[in-house]
Amino acid sequence: MQLDQRADAVMEALRGYFDSAARSEGQTIRQSPAAEILEALDAEAGLRDGFSADGWARFAERYLSYVTRLHDPRYMAHQSAVTNFGGFAGGVLDTAVNNPMAIYEMGPAAAALEVFVLNWMIEKVGWTPMPVPPQSAEPGSYAGGVLTHGGSLAQLTALLAARAHSAPESWEEGVSDDLVLLVPEEAHYSAKRAGAILGLGAKSVRALPADADMRVDPDRVPGFVESLIDDGKRIMAIVGNAGCTSAGLYDPLDEIGQFCNAEGHWFHVDGAHGGSALLVERLKPLMRGLERADSMIWDGHKLLRAPSLCAAVLVKDHRTLDGAFAQDASYLFHEKDNPGVDFLGRSVECTKAGLSLRLFATLATEGERAIGDYIDSRTQLAVDAAQLIDTEPDFEVAIRPETNIVCFAYSPHEDQLTIRNALIQDGDFYITTTEYRGRRWLRFALMNPDTTLDQVRAVLDRIRSVAKGLSEASATGA
Repeated sequence: MQLDQRADAVMEALRGYFDSAARSEGQTIRQSPAAEILEALDAEAGLRDGFSADGWARFAERYLSYVTRLHDPRYMAHQSAVTNFGGFAGGVLDTAVNNPMAIYEMGPAAAALEVFVLNWMIEKVGWTPMPVPPQSAEPGSYAGGVLTHGGSLAQLTALLAARAHSAPESWEEGVSDDLVLLVPEEAHYSAKRAGAILGLGAKSVRALPADADMRVDPDRVPGFVESLIDDGKRIMAIVGNAGCTSAGLYDPLDEIGQFCNAEGHWFHVDGAHGGSALLVERLKPLMRGLERADSMIWDGHKLLRAPSLCAAVLVKDHRTLDGAFAQDASYLFHEKDNPGVDFLGRSVECTKAGLSLRLFATLATEGERAIGDYIDSRTQLAVDAAQLIDTEPDFEVAIRPETNIVCFAYSPHEDQLTIRNALIQDGDFYITTTEYRGRRWLRFALMNPDTTLDQVRAVLDRIRSVAKGLSEASATGA
């Protein structure tokens, strides 16, 4: 592959995009009709004839004019990373060499780096890291892991390990109808989806007892589990949240873990978003008890700022993940001299990108301490934003934030979803909504490192303006 003027054209367009987004020029979100976008991109001509350097320049500039601009400080919506230079550079290197690295011989550099990155995460959890080949260690004396394309796949992989541990006959014989998966009331949809994919059926994914704030209530868990066992059920796994998606709250991991360890139940922690608190000294107590878990997921493409998608599956005993899959493929699984690690036996994916390069390059651009400072600052901004909103008489906050997520409402207007939809049409600010404690709230996920209270104040003013316009339109019947 030869780099030529076409590469220069794309890079120039990207420079313009980053500069414009940083200055908040134009819209943060632009919801144009698909037909309009395709016409502007001249997609048919490109597919038919190919783009010249000038064609690539036009295409890149037009494409970037339609993207959702996460790098704009007014972006306060979903839990997607605002990437830095390292994530960009790592993604370019990985896609350029295109090494599918689930087996070591196809991507030794990425596979070696995956061991390094996973061990860094494992040490943060408090488990024993994997030996780096040609080192060796006693089987069962160390942890293990794998990087996957996203948190949903990570969740599925971790719960596959739980199923292999709790019901090892399931791979060959299928899942019996006595198996149940216990998840928080506020579990991410991927936990419930994984249960259905694993063959339990949606009815066998049960919600754990919750307190008034929708955290798992550890005092009621033993009785709940005992009643299921008395009813003839087997517990496949018990899941705790480390930063639930809606409000960002942490379940009492230590108490849940103590119960699971004492009773022999697999304890899985969904730390996709909130696991990054492990990098911040003042936030680490939120993760107390994590070392009691048997498995954990932790997304790199959220608060660790790696490009999508990059999520880690971590297990306390590497053998449980190695035993999650049981298949033969003679062209892949055979005796050979292997100076590294084959990750295929731990992964749904065979053609797996060099996700470790993207995450490592992101972290290495700024260093671990700076990434921790970023996480700390976004969490503190959420606390400050909630305090600011709480002082506004026409707004209310759902609960004090524990992560970078803030749930709030504009009190004079009953329909928060309509307000949000009007903001999207306006395009300057991008926020989301969620349901929490049986009510619809507006929601910030403060991911951009350049977002400040100035943008928070500005969006509150815009919400007032939007709500006023909606009320006037309703009054006039428009």
